[in-house]
Amino acid sequence: MISKLLTGLLTAFLFCSLLSSAQQTDVQRFDLYSGFTFLNSPSLNLAEHGYHFQAGYNATRMLTVGFDYSIVTGHNSLTANLLTDSLQLQITTALKDLALEGLLPPGYQLSVPTDSTTQTFAAGTQFNCRHFVPVTLFVRPDIGAIREVATPHPRDPIAALIVSQLAPSGHKISWASFYGFGGGFDWNATRHIVLRLQADQVYNHLFNDLLKDSRWSTRASIGLAYRFGRSIPEAKSTQPKP
Repeated sequence: MISKLLTGLLTAFLFCSLLSSAQQTDVQRFDLYSGFTFLNSPSLNLAEHGYHFQAGYNATRMLTVGFDYSIVTGHNSLTANLLTDSLQLQITTALKDLALEGLLPPGYQLSVPTDSTTQTFAAGTQFNCRHFVPVTLFVRPDIGAIREVATPHPRDPIAALIVSQLAPSGHKISWASFYGFGGGFDWNATRHIVLRLQADQVYNHLFNDLLKDSRWSTRASIGLAYRFGRSIPEAKSTQPKP
């Protein structure tokens, strides 16, 4: 659903770029955004909720440069099929040995509840369409870094033994780069206050020493932005007067 929203926003932005010059006359230099965010990684069945902050500088009416940060928390269950092939082989061998010794409960399946805290850091450009006075459409490339802290909570001695080998300190930290794209729109409620709805889809491979697959993660966010600073003067027409 988020992917369809982003595709629709991109289509709307491209259509907007074909229209005449911007109709918004009061475009201020700076904006600060604060809002609620939801980060979803379907391949891991991991949904996280938290806080999203942005700071932007309008270099021109169309181009914004800025910084983006979010922090979210969530829960999922780590299962053996998510791990690298070599780790799966090690775990399968260990479970077979336990079964031969009569120490493995019948039908045992490894599943470890895990808490996660994820932070994203990005800086870059955003392209704005200001043809419509009530709303500002925008799209952006996404390039940045993502940090995740995973804290497993094994529920049985076998899982505890395996987790002690994978995360001896009781938690695991991973950094990774990400790339993708995003977009959204601002509803211009007043001169200084706007309601912002946006979404991003990014690709990363956190915990590549443990997890066999990379992941697509989708972030949706809603909140308020405060605009301030001097207005950017409109570009003068270069066409000769008749």
